[in-house]
Amino acid sequence: MKNLIGLFLILQGAFSVFAQQQKWALIDFVKVDSINPILSPDIKQSFSCPVSNKLVNWEERNVLNPSAIVKDNKVYLIYRAQDNQMTSRLGLAISEDGLHFKKESEPIFFPDNDNMKGYEWKGGVEDPRVIECPDGSYIMTYTSYDGKIARLCFATSTDLNHWTKQGLVLKDEKYKDLWAKSGAIVGERKGNKIVATKINSKYWMYFGDTDLFMAYSEDLIHWQAAINEETQKMISVLHPRMGYFDSRLVEPGPFALLQKEGIVLIYNGSNAANFNTSELPKFTYAAGQALFDKNQPYKLIDRTQSYFIHPDKPYEKMGEVNEVCFVEGLVFFKNKWFLYYGTADSKIAVAVRNN
Repeated sequence: MKNLIGLFLILQGAFSVFAQQQKWALIDFVKVDSINPILSPDIKQSFSCPVSNKLVNWEERNVLNPSAIVKDNKVYLIYRAQDNQMTSRLGLAISEDGLHFKKESEPIFFPDNDNMKGYEWKGGVEDPRVIECPDGSYIMTYTSYDGKIARLCFATSTDLNHWTKQGLVLKDEKYKDLWAKSGAIVGERKGNKIVATKINSKYWMYFGDTDLFMAYSEDLIHWQAAINEETQKMISVLHPRMGYFDSRLVEPGPFALLQKEGIVLIYNGSNAANFNTSELPKFTYAAGQALFDKNQPYKLIDRTQSYFIHPDKPYEKMGEVNEVCFVEGLVFFKNKWFLYYGTADSKIAVAVRNN
């Protein structure tokens, strides 16, 4: 009897933890199979590249990894596109229902003959994450790739179409050649908008693609890495876990969302070749969620034990990179959450959750 009571208490504790996770985590997303994938490559989309001086089919090979934001009661999807040389540029698609999108014919953000050319050519600009600023303007973090090093950069805009490149997020000389990407800024939902918000007089950003690190800013323009003062090294706030879906790496998804329970960070995990979970093929990308303290954004409180979205459709399992659901866009629109993600690094799909 004692053993049965002990087992009951253990199970009760496990269910209690699961219930807590259910309470704060944004789960129960349903893939919209009837229309997915919602965006695919289009060979007809042409663009005169200012760097190569050639007319290129800028999304001929792949479209993937979109960010999303609500403006004028429409969903603006800013997505990564690759030409047949694997150079990445950012396109824009707009929707009135969050499901059916119309693409702009030319990219809105791309490598140019400017002071970022050395960082952005020839690999291009990748994986945007957009959030609204308190003044109504927009900030977009993105990855510049010169073919060797990925660097975390950002740009600003007042209309989502025209962008001003602001350079590297971490401008300190010692970080200039640091491999860094995927910047997710902490924001708060205000109606249909997600607006960057301060915590203890600072804006915060999660970034990284193996372990996660943090940066902070007082004005969304000048950023500093959060470091250990004794070692002078950046502090890791989220790590891969042996035996789990995120055993290989962790990487931020969309913005981090400030909720009453804490800061919810949707993140992408990759399954390692060894010491992984047998539930998924090795190197599978699936997404989980982490909860950080709302007053101490660097303090991890809780974490989902498993993924809430993973590749199980043909267009998610086979493509440029097999077995990938890479979550990067999230909006609250028409009283629902719309989650946008790259599939097999080739196409874009959507999943929806009722509020």
